Amino acid sequence: MSGVFDINEIAKKFPGNADTMLIDTRLTDEQEASCRVFRIYVDVPAHYHKTCDEYLLIVSGRGKFKIGEMDWFEAKAGQLIFFKKSTVHAITLLDAEPLVFLAVDTPRRDPKDIHFVNPADGTPETFIQTRKIY
Repeated sequence: MSGVFDINEIAKKFPGNADTMLIDTRLTDEQEASCRVFRIYVDVPAHYHKTCDEYLLIVSGRGKFKIGEMDWFEAKAGQLIFFKKSTVHAITLLDAEPLVFLAVDTPRRDPKDIHFVNPADGTPETFIQTRKIY
């Protein structure tokens, strides 16, 4: 399957608020890799994914990021962030502008593959909600 996706149009369709930390829209969902657009609604506590590497291209907004042993750093639209599976990472929002990403997970990340450093911070159900494209 092939496709053409308007990332900015997809980003505009995310609601203004959410009951979960993130909402995503899956563009592709193959075992080898998945691609999705997601918006962050609240600061995301330290967590990791056991099954995939992540490539995150910031589409809009700014945030502070903590990845593994790196110091916190600021990133904005147009920057690509990459980390290997099982790398602990966290995100703090910096603006009122939505923080939206284009993400590629290799291999595909199951939505339940979310492990919080502090288990009281969340569950797969409070972490992300997936929505259809249109």
